[in-house]
Order: sequence, then structure tokens, then C-alpha cells
Amino acid sequence: MYPDDRKYSKDHEWVIVSGAEAKIGITQYAQEQLGDVVYVELPEVGRVVKQGEIFGTIESVKAVSELFCPTSGEVTAVNADLGDHPEAVNAQPHDTWLITLKLADPAEVDGLLDGAGYQALLG
Repeated sequence: MYPDDRKYSKDHEWVIVSGAEAKIGITQYAQEQLGDVVYVELPEVGRVVKQGEIFGTIESVKAVSELFCPTSGEVTAVNADLGDHPEAVNAQPHDTWLITLKLADPAEVDGLLDGAGYQALLG
């Protein structure tokens, strides 16, 4: 259920690394806990975030949750489509990215969970 082409944080975000860039989104588990996503607030391009820092919020019909950055870096892109279509996260959370980062320290990714480790975290 949790693809091995990415790493996972204990805060329920995923990261796909390609060179010095990383795409970040939320996991299927996070989406299921939220329910129907109706709004996503994302940072501006150029913002520098540290690992574990809040980089935005995601709102559903049930709750508003903070988004925690699984790795440090500079925001190079945000998924602008989510402004008009936040529900895209509902259907395919593992295919819907939120932001991309230029990684500050690629080694931080090594401390994140693989798919099996994330599944074990969930129990």
C-alpha cells in the first residue's frame, strides 16, 4: 500500500527524491484520517523550511491539520492546481504532490521510513 519509491515521515508526509530535488505530499493514511480535503494552504516559492517545521495546512470537512516538512530545503514549486482542486488529494494522495524542495541536506532523507517501516508505524 505504501510505495517503496519514496520515504515517509512519522507525521504522515511522503518524499520522492530526484537528484537534489524532493517532491512532498501526504500519505493515504493521512488522507483517510482527514476525510474529504476542501482546502490546502501552501508556502510561497523561495521559502526556506527546516525538517519538522510547519510548511502549510490542509483542511477537510472534519479538521484542519498542519503539514510538517520531512526534510529541510528551499521551496522551488507549489502545486497551484490544489488551489482550485484540493479534492485531488482525496482520490490519489500518493500521486498528488504539494511542494517541491531543493534539498539542504540530502542525508536527512536517510532518517525517514521506507514503505515497510511506515506500515509498521501504523500498526
